Amino acid sequence: MGYGKTGKKILFYDTDKRHADLKIKLQYDGLGQSEFFRALVTGYLDEDPSIMEYVDSYKETSGKQSGRQQRVTKKERSVEREVTKTFASNEIENIFDIIERENPEL
Repeated sequence: MGYGKTGKKILFYDTDKRHADLKIKLQYDGLGQSEFFRALVTGYLDEDPSIMEYVDSYKETSGKQSGRQQRVTKKERSVEREVTKTFASNEIENIFDIIERENPEL
């Protein structure tokens, strides 16, 4: 079986109260736990602006990242968006193919 094909379990602990509150809210919204968490993970991996805004806010209020590092991360994301807009996705893939051929050790 190839990479990315095997199902993996993601597990974390929280309080019974927060778990019950989550289940109630998810039922109200018509979502299952797996669907909810997959949607959030997808939004995070795809760098959905609303998810990233929340993550940035969380990092700021929780002190998970210095202000300088937060600014660097935001700038890198902004540059990435600009590059993605500039080049079509197939051009980006072609660039990575060229880099891979020229630098097989990477």
